[in-house]
Amino acid sequence: MHAAFLNGQPASAEDLRTLALVNYGHYSSMQVRNGAVQGIELHEQRLQAGTLELFDCTLDFMAVRERMRAAVAAAPDCTLRATVFSRSFDFRNPAGSFDPEVLISLSPPAPASARALKVKSFAFQRPLPHIKHVGTFPLFHYRRLALGQGYDDALFVDSEGKVSEGSVWNVGFWDGGQVVWPQAPALRGTSEQLLQTGLRESGARQVVREVRLSELGGFKAAFTSNASGIQQIAGIDETGFTADQELASMLQEALESRPWHPL
Repeated sequence: MHAAFLNGQPASAEDLRTLALVNYGHYSSMQVRNGAVQGIELHEQRLQAGTLELFDCTLDFMAVRERMRAAVAAAPDCTLRATVFSRSFDFRNPAGSFDPEVLISLSPPAPASARALKVKSFAFQRPLPHIKHVGTFPLFHYRRLALGQGYDDALFVDSEGKVSEGSVWNVGFWDGGQVVWPQAPALRGTSEQLLQTGLRESGARQVVREVRLSELGGFKAAFTSNASGIQQIAGIDETGFTADQELASMLQEALESRPWHPL
């Protein structure tokens, strides 16, 4: 099941020409179950902030949500991506404001895999890391490099070896007593924020601080989080981690505690 709707209407190839040729825009991805989404307010905040920064205008999110609801009517269980771009955007003269347009694309549901990941670190910092922008070339390129070296995915660190984020996911660590979230310029994912809220409300200990590659051996476990959910990490470079059922249960309960909101 794949479908795409531009401004509420089925999208044609011509409609998508600008998005294909001018790589300027931002998006948010979410899992939809029975027509509902977790953290819809976080997706709204992300899309509003990105539209203001990239196009110097506001987004009518009530209208966007209406179009999301219409799009999933025939596919209540799916992966939904809302991409904001503008066919009026002129890359030759990008100053000023531009009317935003929203492409809503649907694909099959994508739950997190139960298989633990082997991850390779790379020195890389996404440009404008706080925006979930459509400039995904380096993310996939580093994942490709990782696969070529026998790993499953890529983890990014800065020039000083400080951990920031994965290719398309946030990372967290477990020291046996608390969850440690790396403090670094990165996209703050909706799932990461949902987890942090759920852990806080459950009374679980967590902290945000700088994490360096050199100290990974001091952690008992590590995990990823993104729109698909939570996945354990088996190792980063030469540092291995043990699957921790206590951690897995705690994280899953924290995520499942967050309400689902009908679109």
